[in-house]
Amino acid sequence: MLTVIGETLVDVVKSNASAPRTHVGGSPMNVAVGLARLGHPVQFVGRYGRDDYGAMITHHLRRNAVLVPLAPDANPTSVATATLDAAGAAHYSFDVLWELPPLDKALPRLLDGTTWLHTGSLAAMLEPGAHTVQAAVERAHPRSLISYDPNCRPTLITDREFARRQAEKFVRLADVVRASDEDLRWLYPERPVEETAHAWLAMGPAIVVATHGAGGPWAVARSGTTELDAPQVDVVDTVGAGDSFTAALIGTLVDRGLAGSGWRGRLQDIGLAQLQEILGYATRAAAVTVSRAGANPPSREELGA
Repeated sequence: MLTVIGETLVDVVKSNASAPRTHVGGSPMNVAVGLARLGHPVQFVGRYGRDDYGAMITHHLRRNAVLVPLAPDANPTSVATATLDAAGAAHYSFDVLWELPPLDKALPRLLDGTTWLHTGSLAAMLEPGAHTVQAAVERAHPRSLISYDPNCRPTLITDREFARRQAEKFVRLADVVRASDEDLRWLYPERPVEETAHAWLAMGPAIVVATHGAGGPWAVARSGTTELDAPQVDVVDTVGAGDSFTAALIGTLVDRGLAGSGWRGRLQDIGLAQLQEILGYATRAAAVTVSRAGANPPSREELGA
């Protein structure tokens, strides 16, 4: 079982070219759906309300065979408004509540059998929920591999120093980190993206991947660095592209048998040829996503695997 902990919300996408569109979203939830579409059993631990938007989320998760152990609550479902520029890039504003019920008693049940846990985005930075997420990751770490995507939202988490401290807490617990170049430049404006990735690798992860949008991914591991060009595609929008990349990155590592803490040493020793194959798979997933509207990750069949 793979477990994703984090926020879900509804994306309201606006542009000058079309009427507003509403999509179910939220970075961790998108990763959970991406993993399910790639054929992995996955549960999503998050919150949303018993309202119309929450009903959309429930339908979306069930339709994609994602298990949901927590019921909706009485608070409103969170909303993100994404405004697209002329190039299709999304710029966000948020109305978000991030709080999980106390999981002390539920954690053993929720994490039982989990061999990979993923989190990130607002869930790891926005209180009061971030504290609960950190406790869950610490509880899972002895038996599970951990992945983390900071997916920074400076319009909501405005304190850069706080965001940096939070990100580093999760980097130290993670085996695999995926961050956009925008994330790393915002967190550490005083140094190059690659220098930050090396610094994060030294904190403990086996792999740190920096994605550069149309420029393709760059990664560092103990064996060295590698990079890959992104394929040329007609971009509809970039909503959810990084989440599709992350889901495919996790998914292809799990396909290679790298799930469960017993494989932590093997992951630390990953070679550059294998790492480049993994990046290629994740890059293809992101390319499919940007070719269509919204956070709509590909299936295993679409990726030919």
